[in-house]
Amino acid sequence: MALREQFTEQLKASMKAGDAARTSTLRMILARVKDADIAARPKGVQSVPDDEIQAALRGMVKSRRESVELYRQGQRPELVAKEEAEIAVIESFLPQQMDEAAISQAVADAVAATGAAGIRDMGRVMAALREKHGASLDMAKAGPLVKARLGG
Repeated sequence: MALREQFTEQLKASMKAGDAARTSTLRMILARVKDADIAARPKGVQSVPDDEIQAALRGMVKSRRESVELYRQGQRPELVAKEEAEIAVIESFLPQQMDEAAISQAVADAVAATGAAGIRDMGRVMAALREKHGASLDMAKAGPLVKARLGG
C-alpha cells in the first residue's frame, strides 16, 4: 500500500476513534504531501513518489526534534509532549532506521566497495550508501563516520 493510501486510511481510523492529536498530525502530513505535489507540477509530475514523501517526513521529524530542544530549554513540557507525539506518528510511516553499529558497518562496506582512499572520495561513498540503504540510513549520522574513516 502506497504511503498516501496509508495516510488516508490512518486518518479515517483516527477520526472514528476520536484521537484528535493523531488526526491533527495526519492532516498536517497530508497537507505537506499536497504542497509537495503542487511544487512538483511545473516539472510535469502529478504526484511525488514515496521516496520524496519519506524525505519530507524526515524533514518534519527533524524540525520537530529541534523544537523539542527549544521547548525543553524554555521549560515548556506541554509543548515538548505535543511535539514528541507528532514525531511518533510521523516516524510510524518511515522505515526503521539503522542503529549505530549497522551504520558503521555500512560505511565500512561502502568504503571498501568504492575503493575510496581519501576525503576526495567522500561523495562517491555517500552516493553508494544512499543507493544501497536509501531511507533506512540516516545520512546525517553517516556523513561524519565516512569523513572520519577517510581521514577527513
